[in-house]
Amino acid sequence: MEALDYAKLGFRCGLEIHQQLATSKLFCRCSTEDPPAEPGPPAFVIHRRLRPTQSELGEVDAAALQESRRNRRFEYHGYHGRACLVEADEEPPNPASEEALDVALTMAALLQATPVDEVQWMRKIVIDGSNTSGFQRTGLIALGGEVDGVGVQTLALEEDSCQRLSESADAVAFGLDRLGIPLIEIATAPTIRDGNHARAVAARIGALLRATGRVKRGIGTIRQDLNVSIRGGARIEVKGVQELNSIPRVTEWEVRRQLRLLEVAEALAKRGVKASDLTSAVVDLGDVFAKTQSTVVKKTLQSGGAILGVRLPGFHGLIGAASKDLPRLGRELSVYARRDAGVGGILHGDELPGMGVAAEEVASVRSRLACKEADSFVLVADQRKKCEAALRVVLARAVVALRGVPEEVRAAEQDDSTTYLRPLPGAARMYPETDVPPVAVSPQRMEKIRGNLPPPPEAVRERVRNQFHISEDEARQIVDGDMVGELAAWAKLADGPAASRVLLLILPDLRRRYPKADDLRPHAADALAAVKANRFAKEGVALVLEEVAAGRAKGVEEAVTRLGLGGGAEAALAERARAIVGERADFVRERGAESVGPLMGLLMKEFRGKVDGGQVSRALAKEVDRLLKR
Repeated sequence: MEALDYAKLGFRCGLEIHQQLATSKLFCRCSTEDPPAEPGPPAFVIHRRLRPTQSELGEVDAAALQESRRNRRFEYHGYHGRACLVEADEEPPNPASEEALDVALTMAALLQATPVDEVQWMRKIVIDGSNTSGFQRTGLIALGGEVDGVGVQTLALEEDSCQRLSESADAVAFGLDRLGIPLIEIATAPTIRDGNHARAVAARIGALLRATGRVKRGIGTIRQDLNVSIRGGARIEVKGVQELNSIPRVTEWEVRRQLRLLEVAEALAKRGVKASDLTSAVVDLGDVFAKTQSTVVKKTLQSGGAILGVRLPGFHGLIGAASKDLPRLGRELSVYARRDAGVGGILHGDELPGMGVAAEEVASVRSRLACKEADSFVLVADQRKKCEAALRVVLARAVVALRGVPEEVRAAEQDDSTTYLRPLPGAARMYPETDVPPVAVSPQRMEKIRGNLPPPPEAVRERVRNQFHISEDEARQIVDGDMVGELAAWAKLADGPAASRVLLLILPDLRRRYPKADDLRPHAADALAAVKANRFAKEGVALVLEEVAAGRAKGVEEAVTRLGLGGGAEAALAERARAIVGERADFVRERGAESVGPLMGLLMKEFRGKVDGGQVSRALAKEVDRLLKR
């Protein structure tokens, strides 16, 4: 694919970073520690249905209104110590956590943002079930600031949402453990140049957050949202980009998606398609597919379902794409139909014949729907009412395609594409919180915070690099991975480079190759302690830990025995070095001292992990010197 010229496209992008804090919950004192892997049955379960409310101006947010139309039931699971009546929305919230406020104000100082004089709390309407109350509490902490040349617009402190446990067509189950965990939200100005720049800015913000020492770590504790638009397109909020390395790819996908939608809108305009043309009647096509070989359609009809279709005037060739790996309008239509009507998906004219649908059936469909050459069609096979609802949604989304790119909230997927979630919310979703008192931010409080700011990440990296004699890249990984304490402890058992190698190379490699293995860190510490006691060489650590990871040994001692890494290796090394030099005497006399290097490989095959590489080199050098002096 041709590379994108982001500046020429009028690219605009801003980031929203959400980071969980390692404090108590924001409006109660419940624990925020990770729940056990198998928590057992919940202490209580609550059932709710949520409805939208009006803002102060009497408006109803579009996103909340659409969610309410799904009419789903929500089930909340709570565990003692990790959820209380505040999470259940059966008790007023406590005053905001002072500890969490201090962390947020510390981050504001690190970003050189200006704190507000008083933190006033707001309610943000959220009725997708992720909060028992139907709203999320949030407070503005600071304005302004800068990170790597990109302005910071706002820094807020809010409560995290529930964690989704399971979902069906009409109900969703949530866990209350995560609800109420403090989140710092940092929103940048839309001046990011491209996806790589977005990644760099997100990485810098993440490093500053970790520098506070009060943030949670692990998958799901930090989330990056992207606000992306191009000239002629629309602002799209992409939610939940989990990995930094995904940011450039998600950004590129979203730009290409908007470009494709603009191409479709331009083509429809040239064909003279108008919104009034997209009022085609829904047609029952069951008789056309009575003998179909399409598995999906056949099963639907046999179970009493229906297959309905609708004509899309002027859409021929515009619903699909040259490759399924590229953005296409058909995917947009399908996601809307699945989300708003609950069907499994759609079939459309640009992808048929195919998927068991024969060319004769396609010709019959086009005839029944009165399709002209420039027209396409969409089919849905499901329960009749669902089909009718889905095709109404498809027609409505087709009308939007005439305008180009609609403003939306979209989800980042594992393949770095994006999928429609809901309309972009507006100001109507916000209204004041009346149950939580405001918090004054005094000059004395900020003076104390500024006087105790943590060192910047680059200073910590430089200290770690010099202290443990590791590379700059290793120091960056250690600091960013919050492994400084572990490196310091392990460096007392071995040198810094050896400890760093275990943390950054050996353990990640073993986790990848043996995903079911228990935590190897305690065994790694035991292995390094054995190296310090001269039980075996540091090169043997990887071998020992692999024995444990593979389940061939229960611990380091058993692994050492299995591998034969115990004592006596030095004597055996001297004997083998003498034998190898003797066997290659002519080579040694020809190359002299330079023969040590080539001979090293032969001995290392036998003694790797048993003795240090330096010992092998010295043993060979001694025997070479002895031979040359004869």
